[in-house]
Amino acid sequence: MRHPLAHPEAWRSQRMHLGVRFPEADDTTVRADPRSGSQIDFASFEHLARTAERGLFDFFLVSEGLRLHEHKGRVHDLDVAGRPESLTMLNALAGVTGRLGLAATVDVACNEPYDVARRLATLDHLSGGRAAWQVVTSSDAFTGENFRRGDRLQRAGIPGSRLRSDEGTPLTRAAEFVAAARELWDSWAPDGTPRPFVHQGPHFDIAGEFTLPRPPQGHPVVIQAGEREEDREFAAASADVILTRYGSLEAGRAFYADVKRRLAAYGRSPGDLRIMPGVAVVLGDSAAEAHERAGEIRRQQVSPRSALRTLERIWGVDLSAYDPEGPLPDIDPVPGPQLGRGWPGDGDSVATAEKWRALAQERGLSIRQTVIEAGARRSVVGTPEGVAAELAESVARGAADGFVLVPHPAPGGLDEFVDRVVPLLQERGAFRTAYEGVTLRSHLGLADPVAKAAS
Repeated sequence: MRHPLAHPEAWRSQRMHLGVRFPEADDTTVRADPRSGSQIDFASFEHLARTAERGLFDFFLVSEGLRLHEHKGRVHDLDVAGRPESLTMLNALAGVTGRLGLAATVDVACNEPYDVARRLATLDHLSGGRAAWQVVTSSDAFTGENFRRGDRLQRAGIPGSRLRSDEGTPLTRAAEFVAAARELWDSWAPDGTPRPFVHQGPHFDIAGEFTLPRPPQGHPVVIQAGEREEDREFAAASADVILTRYGSLEAGRAFYADVKRRLAAYGRSPGDLRIMPGVAVVLGDSAAEAHERAGEIRRQQVSPRSALRTLERIWGVDLSAYDPEGPLPDIDPVPGPQLGRGWPGDGDSVATAEKWRALAQERGLSIRQTVIEAGARRSVVGTPEGVAAELAESVARGAADGFVLVPHPAPGGLDEFVDRVVPLLQERGAFRTAYEGVTLRSHLGLADPVAKAAS
């Protein structure tokens, strides 16, 4: 059956949303590139935020890591020492931007609802209704050591959902954390006077009076990321935006339909949640030039040394004797404590090793080439016209509501997209030509939670 929006003319009724994320501290951040700016200097963040606002983007996302990555017991030399606290940075950016949404990651495993609700409400007031919160749930004891939380919480379960709700799991805590924060934002009366609040649940037992009036947006926008079953369910129950990986059109449509379908179980409509894959864009005057640039960027991101480190995180053993330009190890991964700490989990290491070996054998790849091919974030690569067409088609055919760009290099990597792709999207009618509201909720087309609750 042909999708009802498959005809190109239908694209004009589909306005995409755009966000940008300041690149995180990981192997894909190429700080050796002379065009890369400081990750502590305010000027880097200001440049990227101003560019995003010039391009009429919905929001700017600043992620944070609560502990430096380690490898073989030492701080990873590609990690960033001195990354600023995200909400503090966004409060500063509120003073140099006027319409751009300002989103921060805040870890619910290492914070408390009252403090986070207060900090987000402050940002929402200072920015005139532009605050957003990406809810993250660190479940590793390594990060928890910085906060005297040495326990490892199993990641599963959401209260009130169709997943099991075992007490003590990160997502049960996250769901209750978000609910408690919203209760705090709602605690002031419509006439602007504070009312006592009481929240009692499996994870939090708090009471008192909130110090700030209701935020301008009612509730700051809540963002969730992930593709697993529990991530989809959390987003359907509690989030306004879900971030996901950018994949094929077919995979995107399947994910989009699945998550949107889940909303009805929570009394929500499809328009209550925006689905925005993260994507890297590489442009060129020709398709060949764009692909050449994309290959060069990936080679910058995966040096011979970092390729071995990536493999060691999967194999769990020292591979320094192996040549990164040689074949993959013929030994199996070793289960148990990993050599790298603080990195995202690689899942089933044996299955990953088998998959990578099959890829390397099929294509005759070295260790470094395999890491480049297997570990690459899927990108949109091409001419400005080709990139605009691909992004517009993904939205028009129900694979996404928009995208979160991850520019390279930072902070100047977004400039070319804004200058060369945004005008083409506007010509297609696929993207706004001006901000039509002042709050992030208005940019995203999300209802006011207070008005919605009253209806």
